[in-house]
Amino acid sequence: MFKKNHAPASEVSARVTSAHVLEAAERLRDYKAGKQALDGRLLDETNWWHRRLDQKGDTDKRRSASAWLFNSISHKHADLCDHYPVCRILPREAGDEVDADLLSRILPVITERCHFERIYSDNCWSKLKHGMAGYGIFWNPALENGFGDIDIRRVDVSNLYWAPGVSDIQESPHLFLVSLEDTQSLMSRYPMLSRQEAWSRLSASVPELGGSYISGSESTGDKTAVVDWYYKVTMPDGRTLLHYAKFVGETLLYASENDPDYADRGWYDHGLYPFVLDVYFPKEGTPEGYGLLSVGRNAQGYIDELDGRLLEYANWASRVRYWAKRSLGVSEQDFLDLDRHIIEVEGDIDEEKLRQITLSPMDSALSELRQMKIEELKETTGTKDVSLGSASGGVTAAAAITALQEAGEKGSRDCLAGTYRAYVEIMCQVIELIRQFYDSVRTFRIMGEGGQYSYVSYSNRGIAERENGVNGEGEISYYRPVFDIDVKAEKESPHNRAERNQLMLTLYDSGMLDEGRETAALRALEGMEFEGAATLRAMLRGQGEA
Repeated sequence: MFKKNHAPASEVSARVTSAHVLEAAERLRDYKAGKQALDGRLLDETNWWHRRLDQKGDTDKRRSASAWLFNSISHKHADLCDHYPVCRILPREAGDEVDADLLSRILPVITERCHFERIYSDNCWSKLKHGMAGYGIFWNPALENGFGDIDIRRVDVSNLYWAPGVSDIQESPHLFLVSLEDTQSLMSRYPMLSRQEAWSRLSASVPELGGSYISGSESTGDKTAVVDWYYKVTMPDGRTLLHYAKFVGETLLYASENDPDYADRGWYDHGLYPFVLDVYFPKEGTPEGYGLLSVGRNAQGYIDELDGRLLEYANWASRVRYWAKRSLGVSEQDFLDLDRHIIEVEGDIDEEKLRQITLSPMDSALSELRQMKIEELKETTGTKDVSLGSASGGVTAAAAITALQEAGEKGSRDCLAGTYRAYVEIMCQVIELIRQFYDSVRTFRIMGEGGQYSYVSYSNRGIAERENGVNGEGEISYYRPVFDIDVKAEKESPHNRAERNQLMLTLYDSGMLDEGRETAALRALEGMEFEGAATLRAMLRGQGEA
């Protein structure tokens, strides 16, 4: 998360001092207390999910662990990954079209370098299970052999802290990210920590911060809790600057306000916290969200309990057992030996002395209740049979099944829309980092159709803020290109592609695209919206002009 090799804080002017670090640490504790309920829920859901998959922690052999909820989450995860987002950059002014086109071509290369597809997949699991997923968008000077580049990372929401009462993390006056780092590596990067008294503070900070902030069972014996502190400062001229500090315990490692290069400029020019949250079911008035574990966990528990009872009954009913009087006169060992063809007895054998144990038929209401709970889980998680590709109720026509599938995927489309909104925020910050840091020309290899590729060179020269003449008051005005971001799925669904192809065949078969009918076709297409309509209209206009 560093933008350069930091000089020790003691070697630069000190706007941020140890006293400010103590205040920040106390504020962090307040933020942690305000987020305690969310952290507790996330930890509880994580443990519950792991216990089910690991089949641990349940000593009751009668209990069953069915995978209905897992199936719902994995199906929606497949939906999100099928619609992996890509973006097209649109200019707001004609003079910015060249840069918009170049940005549209290089952004996929940048995200590929960051392994964004893997980050996206991991965060989709978190979003679906817990209702929240975090992305971090940083400038990393260590990338590209020290040349620096954009670094998009997955952020554990459990380690991110904002002010209680805000509905958006960007509204928080301070934001903290806590992580565990290797102690020896940390001390080698910051020589001021090599002193014995600093080591004591490092050791003391681990149980206080590390054990509470880091989820999972990772040992903190050789780790140190490090705090990345982001905060916003309002300048006398009205500008709001984003500043950054890094500290351990009471020791300040770096502060951008103490750095002459950033003191009056801010850490990132865009002034935003470099984090984006992707929320599933939002909790009103907070940045938090709920996931499918919160919605379907109780129903899954009832299904498991009923499964356990049914399996227990089946276990009893499948065993052949007998009532036998003590005076039966039959050797139990001989009776149970299936290889013996003759069993000797003393006296007479009848049903008064030996009778098979029979169980009453199980009440069908139990199996019906179980099925009702399964249907409830499918309904509440939005994974009904039709959305999984199967149909019931006598529906056999392909068009009818497709229509039902489209209707059943409304929940998935709503979830995907939220993910796309988060993706737009991520790409906006990526563009702003390009505007700030791409001072030198960089070359990108752009893959085209058929495996062909080309090379594109780009710098921030075209999108950097520049003078735009003098305004009416005699002051110099500045122009800063602004872009819109259009997001779509990298690979569209097969039935959407088939539907569009069928539409084109229908237009062709109707004669609408015949030569000489361009005017009528354009009038009809003006009222139609589908992907490729703009290209088709441009082609028809070209035919008409020719």
